[in-house]
Amino acid sequence: MLSALSAAVLGFLLGLRHATDADHVIAVTTIVARERTLRRAAWIGALWGIGHTLTVFAVGGTIVAFRLVIPPRLALALEFGVAIMLILLGFSNLRSEAPPAGHGHTHEFDHRRPILIGTVHGLAGSAAVAILVLAAIPETAWALAYLFVFGVGTIAGMMLVTLILAAPAMYASERVARLHGGIRLAAGALSIVFGLMLAREIIVNGGLLSAAPHWTPK
Repeated sequence: MLSALSAAVLGFLLGLRHATDADHVIAVTTIVARERTLRRAAWIGALWGIGHTLTVFAVGGTIVAFRLVIPPRLALALEFGVAIMLILLGFSNLRSEAPPAGHGHTHEFDHRRPILIGTVHGLAGSAAVAILVLAAIPETAWALAYLFVFGVGTIAGMMLVTLILAAPAMYASERVARLHGGIRLAAGALSIVFGLMLAREIIVNGGLLSAAPHWTPK
């Protein structure tokens, strides 16, 4: 049984680590590749984390509170949504023009897109997080508290990740203007490739479209 303090510390640290999952990093990289200031990059990471945290707490908390059983096909379908989102993000980067120096992207992009992307990731991860939490912390109140601390750690971790990813690119692009466009295109291509690989994994190995899909929380 985890003590309250150890559960809080563990939840925060696992939230930090959760922010470094490959699909999260690639999604945020694709977004911040369009930005030219560290402040905006950190803000994007925070918004992503907020969208992710609100969804994990709402959906994961419901699973914990009511001890819901998530069908494997539904869990796989939510993860497949992440794959589709990564592919669309990649194409968006390949098609869009880089913003002028000293400016970010459009105001529409400022808030809604990172939150939406974080929400999609949160939906895909809610079931797995809730199941793993229940296995370690059977008490509902403590499990919900853990989900909250986990979410705070995810927000902090994603802000840190975006700063780490954005700083070298922004430093270099200030010296070679065309490099910024190259970084944006490379991030878009990587997002498409990873999204396609993830989609294949879910369909082929997970059996999303088969009669007996199988899903393991991770």
